[in-house]
Amino acid sequence: MIKRAVIALGGNALIKPGQKGTIYEQFANTRETVKSIVKIIKDGWDVVLTHGNGPQVGAILLQNQAGRDLVPPMPLGICVAESQGLIGYMIQQCLSNALRKEGIKKDVVTIITQVLVDDNDPAFENPTKPIGPYFDGNQALKLLKDGYQMTKQKNGWRIVVPSPDPKAIVEAKVIKTLLDNGVIVIAAGGGGMPVIERKGWGLDGREAVVDKDLSAERLAEDIGANVLLILTDVPYVYLNYGSERQRALKEVKLEEIKKYYEDGHFPAGSMGPKVLAAIRFLESGGERAIIADIDHAWEALKGKTGTHITR
Repeated sequence: MIKRAVIALGGNALIKPGQKGTIYEQFANTRETVKSIVKIIKDGWDVVLTHGNGPQVGAILLQNQAGRDLVPPMPLGICVAESQGLIGYMIQQCLSNALRKEGIKKDVVTIITQVLVDDNDPAFENPTKPIGPYFDGNQALKLLKDGYQMTKQKNGWRIVVPSPDPKAIVEAKVIKTLLDNGVIVIAAGGGGMPVIERKGWGLDGREAVVDKDLSAERLAEDIGANVLLILTDVPYVYLNYGSERQRALKEVKLEEIKKYYEDGHFPAGSMGPKVLAAIRFLESGGERAIIADIDHAWEALKGKTGTHITR
């Protein structure tokens, strides 16, 4: 039986709370993150890794803004592509080095990935996805004057951008071919670059950031994955999270978690997209979706921790 997993890295994979996000911090965190991925590969799993890019793409946007009088600023779609290369490079190098130390001869490659979206997706008119660092009120006001849309959160203000629903992974066939030939693939980073199909033209980029968990689910469908493993900064999916009635979900059936989702238990900005990705994966024929703590990916895949969702 083929053991094939799409693993979506989130939470504190690259930047820990309180860190500035220097390249040294990000490399150190990546080296820690890939340790559990190596264990999964040693267990015989074919693996595709996806990752978020919120802090990185936000920083790239601000770098563009700061240097706009010296060099032409790049649009958001190009910044997403830059973040794919940046993060893919870190994961690819750290995972390759970790595999080599374990005597595992496997190639690791990053695929710059485009994701097809609907040009009429209402998300383009309603930016909701926060990216980049937190700002104080004065900084937020300046960014508003510069044309950015902002939202106020508990720790300050953040830039928000459109987040359309992914419809298909453009490079899925290539990714599957690599996987079929034993290559470990890093793909759909930051949700992939959102593109639309223009009649008489072909693919054309749109300015947005696609949710990485929803893109991971589309990719899992396309490559025939058994398992979708979504890693975050909490060990389980919870009902009534943060309250005295908080309850961890460990083994849960599809219909049950669908009801919880429809009842509004999972906020759109945090656990909501992860649960929706799990629901879609199982409805498309996937065997198991797991949502777990990023520091215990291997244990989650072994069934020792995490929320396991099945039909």
